[in-house]
Amino acid sequence: MNDRRNTLRNTAFSSIGIYAEYFLGMVASIVIARHLGPGHYGVYSMFIWFAAIGIVVTNSGITTGVIKFISEFRGNGNEAMIRPLLSYMRRVQAWHMVLVVGLAGAGLALAGHRWANTPDLAEFLLLAAAVAMRAPYMFNIAVAKGFEAFDATARVSMVAAPLNLALVVGAVLLKAPMFWFLVVYATSSAIFLGISWWQARRLVATVPPAAPMASELNQRIRRHLRIVSVTIVVGFLITSDVEIVFLNTFASSADAGYFKVAYQLATGMMLLVPGVFAAVLLPMMSKALSRGRDQAAQKFVAVTTYLVMLCAPVVIFGVCFAAPIIQLLYGSRYGAAAPVFAVAILASAIATANQGATSLLVSADRQQTILVMVVVFGVIKLSLDALLIHQFALRGAMVAILTEAVSSTTAYVLIGLRVSGARLDGRRLAAVALAAAGAALVALPVLLLRMPVLLTVLLGGVVVLGSYGVLTLLLPCWNQGDIAQLQELHARFARNWPQPLHRLLLRAGERASARAERAA
Repeated sequence: MNDRRNTLRNTAFSSIGIYAEYFLGMVASIVIARHLGPGHYGVYSMFIWFAAIGIVVTNSGITTGVIKFISEFRGNGNEAMIRPLLSYMRRVQAWHMVLVVGLAGAGLALAGHRWANTPDLAEFLLLAAAVAMRAPYMFNIAVAKGFEAFDATARVSMVAAPLNLALVVGAVLLKAPMFWFLVVYATSSAIFLGISWWQARRLVATVPPAAPMASELNQRIRRHLRIVSVTIVVGFLITSDVEIVFLNTFASSADAGYFKVAYQLATGMMLLVPGVFAAVLLPMMSKALSRGRDQAAQKFVAVTTYLVMLCAPVVIFGVCFAAPIIQLLYGSRYGAAAPVFAVAILASAIATANQGATSLLVSADRQQTILVMVVVFGVIKLSLDALLIHQFALRGAMVAILTEAVSSTTAYVLIGLRVSGARLDGRRLAAVALAAAGAALVALPVLLLRMPVLLTVLLGGVVVLGSYGVLTLLLPCWNQGDIAQLQELHARFARNWPQPLHRLLLRAGERASARAERAA
């Protein structure tokens, strides 16, 4: 199998696994949220967040190291080092896990009942068991990725995710209280672990017998763990919904429930748009940088522009139709989550716009800069959360996530511009903003039709996407090459039908050619 076909195959299996696990996991979370209600769901979400941070700390730097070094050993024909690498990493993981569970237990003992919604002993044991199973599951997935066996990761998701959803639905049908959903979480953790262990075991069985690990390799692994661990843990605090912990502490569990459903839905919707694109940004930027600073600058500007263009219709749809979307998915009890969802999807889009800058910095070996930025903005986010949520509850959380997204993205993009020597295409970005505003004006009257919620959401999505697409062609949002590509796709898959769209593409191409000639 050649490299191109292998890449396409891996991309297909990776996408299948990611989207299947995300979609079914989102359905499961919606079912749980509707069953428990905002108050209990806020507490449940905080418990799951505790487990998530435990998994991240347990695996901090380990899973990325497994992927990195297995790929390296397979590339240089040194497969005999894979077994000792995995043995060493599993020992490090075990010590991390002991430390995490021990610190969590000590924190629980010190908190006692002085802290609102503290897990009791049974709940703590379930969460600890889930961490002890989910962390090795992620380790096994990293092994599969290191072997580029994305079909194995897809199999895990395609089997375990439906079983998890079935367990959740069963608990709902039995009208189970919150505790039993923690039991479901621990049980599904065992399922994910078992299936992933089988897949990883099959892959490792193909490598030759173990060889002693060289001291130089041991030092490289230790250095990797030291540098990457801090970045991953603090990065998780920035990108995760840590606000639910502060809301449970300073506000109410219901506010935490509102925030959880809004934040999870917003970040998930944004993941579906740039998710596939983001997967190719790092190698794309590295290749451009290897050809010179000018090439990297052009690629950085283009990537940032396209990310904004991709995110804009999702933001317009989410902001304009926040209320019907929340009502459709979660029910009327979660109506207070609608404004949070509107702010969260905007913040998520702003954060997405810096992916080109971070890929550029990694390609330029500016990992130290990224580490400093992650720590600084991690401190900023936690400080804003503690201050604003304590004073303004749910509104404070909304201001905190938006402020952090704007400030961090601005900083990353400015550093990216300085490193590459590039200048953003202000004219195209302004045209995209104008197209998005126009799409919003066209779509807002849909809310006045007073249709059933499902029809409102569906029609709103069609109107936003259609009007935004037309406006981007009327305005200078696309360059000459983009229009040519769109014309080719329209001719290949739709045979230039409908004719109005064909004529619109032709005129857009003529205007783009004229702009290119004037610029030349």
